[in-house]
Amino acid sequence: MTTANQRTPQGGGLPYAFSAYLIWGFLPVYFKLLAGVPALDILAFRIVWSVPVVFIILYFRSQWGEFTAAIANPKARGAMMLSAVLIAINWLVYVWAITTDRVLATSIGYYLNPLVNVLLGRLFLGERLTKLQGWAVAVAGMGVAILLAGSLETVWISLTLAFSFGTYGLVRKTAPTGSVPGLAVEMCLLGPIALAVCIWSVSQAGGFRDIGTEALLAAGGAITVIPLLLFATAARRMSYTALGFVQYLAPTIVFFLGAFAYDEPLDATKLACFALIWTAIALFSVDAFRRMRSGG
Repeated sequence: MTTANQRTPQGGGLPYAFSAYLIWGFLPVYFKLLAGVPALDILAFRIVWSVPVVFIILYFRSQWGEFTAAIANPKARGAMMLSAVLIAINWLVYVWAITTDRVLATSIGYYLNPLVNVLLGRLFLGERLTKLQGWAVAVAGMGVAILLAGSLETVWISLTLAFSFGTYGLVRKTAPTGSVPGLAVEMCLLGPIALAVCIWSVSQAGGFRDIGTEALLAAGGAITVIPLLLFATAARRMSYTALGFVQYLAPTIVFFLGAFAYDEPLDATKLACFALIWTAIALFSVDAFRRMRSGG
């Protein structure tokens, strides 16, 4: 008999996980190239161009049945509408923050995200926090408190990103829809509004922008869908605990980009916040590693 570990070898998913988080980590470089375009326009074009890309992937993965079943099911459609709104808020705040030189704030947000997931699991799914998880959440909370005291102009970015994506994950976890079909439903639900924004944007600009900018906006579809597909593949091929360790790659890349490539000021408040969040992540990772070793 084939064991679960043999069916989903952890090593087989690692290249996909690294690829997904590398793309997500370097997303600020892409959005910086579009810094002259309003964040709402970038979001709208990203959604519109995601639709054909996700449809092509659905076709080759033979998942049209899952997509049509989800969009025809009122309960699933309602959940996808909520998740679509949450991911749209997350994307809009992220793009705005990157294009207005607040890269470090986005890094803090995604460092906080796994700890927010643990907290939401405790509050809404009845999951129990281990002692180390409790300490991790408390230490991260101290970091946020320091940020609240000394950097009010950016703390809302970090908290919005962490909680919007954490809540998005919670909704998607409880919705009976796969990763790619679910994204297709979300993009279809957001598509009409996004298309209207695109048309308005073009009319306000007096026509299409230069070919380089339009090409970058069109690339947003692939940049959105491909890492999600890589992530979904990785999640099937390795344990979710092991996958959790890789997720810190993206905010770490973003941190180095903000601090060194884009020369954002790393003042004492932000540095103290990062130090406490990194301590919380260390506690969280030790706990996850222990549970992975024990099979818990």
